[in-house]
Amino acid sequence: MSVPSLEDLGDLDGRRVLLRADFNVPITDGEIVDDFRIRAALPTIEFLTSRGATVTACTHLGRPKGAPDPRYSVEPVRRRLAELAPGVELLDNLRFDPGETADAPEFVQRLIDGQDLFVNDAFGASHRAHASIVGPPRFLPSAAGRLLQREVDVLLPLRSDPKRPFVVILGGSKVSDKLGVIDALSKVADALVIGGGMCFTFLAAQGHAVGDSLLEVDQIETCRRLLESDVTIHIPHDVTALGPGGVLMDPSAGGEVRQLGADLPDGWKGLDIGPGTAAEFAEIIAEARTVFWNGPMGVFEDPRFAAGTRVVAESMAEARGFTVVGGGDSAAALDSFGLAAEVDHVSTGGGASLELLENGDLPGLAALRGAPNA
Repeated sequence: MSVPSLEDLGDLDGRRVLLRADFNVPITDGEIVDDFRIRAALPTIEFLTSRGATVTACTHLGRPKGAPDPRYSVEPVRRRLAELAPGVELLDNLRFDPGETADAPEFVQRLIDGQDLFVNDAFGASHRAHASIVGPPRFLPSAAGRLLQREVDVLLPLRSDPKRPFVVILGGSKVSDKLGVIDALSKVADALVIGGGMCFTFLAAQGHAVGDSLLEVDQIETCRRLLESDVTIHIPHDVTALGPGGVLMDPSAGGEVRQLGADLPDGWKGLDIGPGTAAEFAEIIAEARTVFWNGPMGVFEDPRFAAGTRVVAESMAEARGFTVVGGGDSAAALDSFGLAAEVDHVSTGGGASLELLENGDLPGLAALRGAPNA
């Protein structure tokens, strides 16, 4: 599974390098809200420029529909990059061209025109077989950047050789979104811990009433089979729920908030794990030697339903074992609690981290292994 590293590119003096980065940063009113993803690419940029390379970076930003859209201009990113890495050019938003998502050969040729080498440091986009990810390695000597290499070095061993006990914590909305990773990690994990909206399908599979909570009826039988398998699965035994008339993110709308057991009355919606379950999950995390967490335990954006996610985040920060957060909403929650620096590894790609754990490979990694210098 090894991919070419930056050191495999040889002498860089005078060489022109196309860098695929992930600068898909949040922007409000033309200003970057969080420049973490730009700063995360700096070690790779520093390696290249300090050895005499000229770097041209490219990135996607948002989801434009294959045409220029001022809402997704990279100009704020270009300004910040010029401050952090003077002399590094940034191309326009890759997704302004339909050839990016279609992996169009002519678009690949325009990208690599005048370039000598290619570096992929966009882990968060490497599960997409897009032109800027899989195209350049067909033609140019290529390598993984420092960020991409770190993600692979941390995540892949979770599939094969984690320190035990290995605990996987999964949350988020839907079981169907996580079935692949549940199947893959259940073969190696010592325990699965289930929270978030997806837990109610598991509770329904046990025969519990879930009120008006999120429920995937077509996944109940799948959850039942998982619960009856040899896999150790922990699901909530109490939940924090919002009563009839309540509105998320709007406490003034009314609706009672109450801690309930595993059965919810009609009209009540479970929106967080309860305090007893949170304490149980914290104990499981504390005893683990490796923990992977992906998906919040509740709707943490609403302070009334943030407690479960906060307890898990704090437990991750305090854990003695090796802790990994799989990007996405979990990383956002960790950051909102000011705990990101307390975890051993926070992935820069939610979808990419799950796909790597599920399949053991990504299109971007396979492309690097097929490069002329691999």
